[in-house]
Amino acid sequence: MKPYNVNLTEVLRLSNDLMHLADKGDLDRDDIGCGILYGVMRDSAHQLKQLADNEIKKHKKNGKWNQKH
Repeated sequence: MKPYNVNLTEVLRLSNDLMHLADKGDLDRDDIGCGILYGVMRDSAHQLKQLADNEIKKHKKNGKWNQKH
């Protein structure tokens, strides 16, 4: 897989990790400041995932997704 596709796959993995951490942090928090932090983290992770998904769709449409090298 081309490096740019590997990187997009990594963005999806990282955004998923961020969402899980935000969920866990939200359950463990003890003040409103942490709630804001985890809310921003969750929103950012969703935005990153959406952007990466859109790029992957473009790459697939243009035949650039599963190219070797």
